[in-house]
Amino acid sequence: MNKHFRAGLFATLAMAAGHAWAVGPQPPAAPKPETLTVGFVKVGHLSPMLGITEPLKACNVTVKPVEFVRYADARTALLSGSVDVSGIGPADLAIALAQGSDRLVGLSGVADSPKYLVVKKGVKIDDWDDLKGKRLGIAPGSAVWFQWAATLAEKKVPYTSFTAVNIQGGGTAFVQSLERGDVDAVALWEPFESQIVATDKGYFSKLEYSQSKAVGAELGLLAATRDALKSKPEAMRCFMWAYKKEEERLAKDPEAFAQAYSKYTGLPIDVTRESAKLIKLGGVLDLDQLRRQAKTFNELGVIPKDVSGTIDTVWDPSLAQAAMKP
Repeated sequence: MNKHFRAGLFATLAMAAGHAWAVGPQPPAAPKPETLTVGFVKVGHLSPMLGITEPLKACNVTVKPVEFVRYADARTALLSGSVDVSGIGPADLAIALAQGSDRLVGLSGVADSPKYLVVKKGVKIDDWDDLKGKRLGIAPGSAVWFQWAATLAEKKVPYTSFTAVNIQGGGTAFVQSLERGDVDAVALWEPFESQIVATDKGYFSKLEYSQSKAVGAELGLLAATRDALKSKPEAMRCFMWAYKKEEERLAKDPEAFAQAYSKYTGLPIDVTRESAKLIKLGGVLDLDQLRRQAKTFNELGVIPKDVSGTIDTVWDPSLAQAAMKP
C-alpha cells in the first residue's frame, strides 16, 4: 500500500471523527508550589509532553519527568504511585480494573491513526487468507496487539492461522526481527512502521486493523492516579490545559509535530515527517468504546473478568473538557 493512499484514508477517518477543538485560557495556578511526576512514554503521539514544562511553571507546578519505553511499564508505575500522570494504552484501564485496582483514572485519548500490517519485502500478504502459515511479530498485551486481535475476532480469522512470534522491547526489536527474516510481517506502531517502509525493507499491506468496533483507532490515553487527582487538583487541571495547548499547536503545524516527534523519540526527522502525516493528535476514545473494549478483552481471554459495567468508575474526561473553550 503506498503512502498516498494511506494518508488519504487517514484524512477521511480524521474528518469523520470530527477532530476540532480550541483550548481555553490558563486555569488558576496552584496556591502553593507543586511537583507532578509525569511519565514520558517515548511514542510519537505523546510528543506534546515536550511542551508542558514551561506552561506548568506559570501554574506554580514543577514537572518531574520519568521516561518509559512501554505502556505496560507506565501502567505499573501509576499503579505503584511512583508517577502521578502518564500516557498508557487504551486497554490499560480495563486491565487494571480486572486485576482489582481502581487507582488509575483515564482522562483523555491522545491520537488516532489507521493501522496496516507491515510485511517483509518479497512476502505476499494481500488479504486475510494470506496470513496462513506466516510468522507474525506481535507485542502481546500491547495497544497494537489489542487492535489486531479484536479485528481478527470480528473478521472471524482464526488466530491459529498464522504463527504468532512474541517480541519483547521497543519498536527497534521488531524492525530488526523483520530485517533478519525471523518474521514475515509485524503488527507495529509508528514511527517504526514508516521506518521499515522508508528503508525499503517492507511494505504496508492492505490489511487494515484499526477500525474494529471493539477497539477502534485510539493510540493511547492520558491517565492519572486517583490520589494525584484528589491531592493536587490545581496541578492536574494545569497539566491537562498545558498538554491540550501543546497538542493543539502541534496538530495545526505538521512540521512542528514532526520536529517535536523527532526530539521526543530521538528518531530521524525524515522518519518522523512521514509518521506525523499518519497520526491525528486529539483523542477519539469515549466511554462507550471503553465498555466495548472491556467486554471484548474478557471474551478473548485477555482479562479475567468483564469490567464493562464498572469501567465508568475509572474514566473522567472532565479535566479535558474544562481545558477547552466553552
